[in-house]
Amino acid sequence: MKYYIIAGEASGDLHASNLMQALQEKDTSADFRFWGGDLMAEVGGTLVRHYRELAFMGFWEVITNLKTIFKNINFCKVDILGYQPDAIIFIDYPGFNMRIAQWAKELGFATHYYISPQIWAWKENRIKAIKRDIDHMYVILPFEKDFYENKHDFPVHFVGHPLLDQIEKRKDISFEAFKLKHKLEDKPIIALLPGSRKQEISKMLSVMLSVVEHYPSFQFVIAGAPSQDEEFYKSIVSNSEVKLIENDTYNLLSQAHAALVTSGTATLEAALFEVPEVVCYKANAVSYLIAKQIVNLRFISLVNLIMDREVVKELIQSDFNVKQLQQELDKVLDLKKREDIQKEYKELKTKLGGVGASRKTAELIVNSFN
Repeated sequence: MKYYIIAGEASGDLHASNLMQALQEKDTSADFRFWGGDLMAEVGGTLVRHYRELAFMGFWEVITNLKTIFKNINFCKVDILGYQPDAIIFIDYPGFNMRIAQWAKELGFATHYYISPQIWAWKENRIKAIKRDIDHMYVILPFEKDFYENKHDFPVHFVGHPLLDQIEKRKDISFEAFKLKHKLEDKPIIALLPGSRKQEISKMLSVMLSVVEHYPSFQFVIAGAPSQDEEFYKSIVSNSEVKLIENDTYNLLSQAHAALVTSGTATLEAALFEVPEVVCYKANAVSYLIAKQIVNLRFISLVNLIMDREVVKELIQSDFNVKQLQQELDKVLDLKKREDIQKEYKELKTKLGGVGASRKTAELIVNSFN
């Protein structure tokens, strides 16, 4: 079978690569053409566009890049027509993917959506387009099945969260081995995960770094995003004692004592490694004001959303400042607070439904042809 896959971000690249591997196991003739990243390219097939060319963060950034976005949409349609896939698989990235899905469905292509758009947070009216344009939806958050089926009468498959698969298959590393590999000091680690896009890293990392001098008994280590090069980080980091580690985030989290994390998938990754964390978020002022009017959520981090209560502290916009960041980091370094958070993390893992998301989704996709 021929599969056309569209992933527009680093997390989508990760989850799509695992899905591709699972599809290869179920369908030995699987052929891939895709929009994504390096992880998908390692599996095989043809990379059409890298997500580095697609990632525009926030309302204002999207508006100022509309010409490029529409050019990409038109190119994608032409490329799909040339490839004639048996199935198109959309990985999150709804602003782009839903436009392609409408066009593809009208032409009779089979449409599969893995990792639902977060319409439970905003743009709930997208449910009309989803019901019209998507043949099969595979959701990864436990509350999404209830949202789709009970609230909107649209059957979906809850397959569990793919991060559990990714973490399950990694090999453990000792602190000594990790320290030697990256030439680190013999101090407990505070991990800094400032995001994957240039815009958010620039906003987040400078504030995260501002607390370093207050914690001399710890070492601060930045998890570099695969989409960014070392020189970009060097332009922000002036403290030579702060280390940058590239392409080794999971080993970093496995050794971290605490973490400062930009809101997004990384908040859940830190939780699954049971790392006490402070969640941080600061957007362009215009984008934030617009989002505040249309997003109806109590929390922004996946950890708190899944648990439906505050498990990890969220510092948003003006609250994300040096003083409050230090105060919250002090709390997660406290032994009692750490134990409470880690107890909540164990419950979170149970809610996510166990490993096997990639395998279950691949099986459902392949079986849909029968």
